[in-house]
Amino acid sequence: MEKAFEFLKTNKEVAFATAEDGKPKIRVFQIMRQEKNILYFVTAPGKEIYRQLQKNPNIEVLAMRGNISVRIAGQAVFDVDDKTAREIYAANPVLPRLYRAYTDLAYFRLPAVSLDYYDLTPDPPLQEHYDYEQK
Repeated sequence: MEKAFEFLKTNKEVAFATAEDGKPKIRVFQIMRQEKNILYFVTAPGKEIYRQLQKNPNIEVLAMRGNISVRIAGQAVFDVDDKTAREIYAANPVLPRLYRAYTDLAYFRLPAVSLDYYDLTPDPPLQEHYDYEQK
């Protein structure tokens, strides 16, 4: 679903949903990198979200602008290689302002398991659903 991932390249702020004790937790996160159907994110190991993802890695993200929205579900995977972590840290000017070193952060990826693309512009509105095989 290329148009959904193209949309995310220019709409990097997403509502990011996790769960804790069976209750939803939502916050705004920024997509730090994107490769095909994989989104990359960063958090600090001392944050609540890090603990939540360690306990339950299931995630859902939602981006919306105008009449278009993209929702992606999957699981957080904390196996981002050192080179990618360094590149993400260097490419985002906010991270060095908040954290002294790239190693102060936890990098994770979200391989899309399912994706929903909605465009309310056409009549009838466009709704597309995709499921991805995980490797």
